[in-house]
Amino acid sequence: MVTFIKTFDVTRLVRVSRKRGLKFNMLMDWCIGRAAAPIKEFYMLPVGDRLFEYDSLAVNTIVKDREGEACSCDILYSENLDVFKRDYMRFTAEVAQSCQERDLSTDCMVIGTPAITDTEIDGAVGMNSGVFNNPFIIWGRYRKRFFRYYITLSFQFHHTQMDGAHAGRFLANLQDVMNQLHIVE
Repeated sequence: MVTFIKTFDVTRLVRVSRKRGLKFNMLMDWCIGRAAAPIKEFYMLPVGDRLFEYDSLAVNTIVKDREGEACSCDILYSENLDVFKRDYMRFTAEVAQSCQERDLSTDCMVIGTPAITDTEIDGAVGMNSGVFNNPFIIWGRYRKRFFRYYITLSFQFHHTQMDGAHAGRFLANLQDVMNQLHIVE
């Protein structure tokens, strides 16, 4: 596994989130899916000595359930933000209430996004367990500097799946998607 750590300007996301009453983490998850969608390496999953290719992407989010525990919830990525928002709100609410995880990993490639929003972090590095070889993007709480908002992301990926050039393109795409987020009234 390889880990890149990068700080992003999320000012646009924070403003859209507040102005439209949208969840910041939902917007982050959608932007991650949108930035990953055009990169074919995101559809591949290394398992043992094989590489599996999927037709679709999902973004995983961690939900605090009604008992206060963390549950995993996979949301199928849709290019349409309204569709993604509807699914995100529905499925995270179901997982929170039922305390049952929602797993789409047999149907599509899942990008893990465990946000740790209770604290500020400067980065996170995971270990290759051999079980979770899908890409993981971890972030904490965003920070305000002057009139801008920033967040540090940790992006972990399997080197069999993609190399540094693909990862770098994804990170550049992600900042572009966040900067160009348009919400129609």
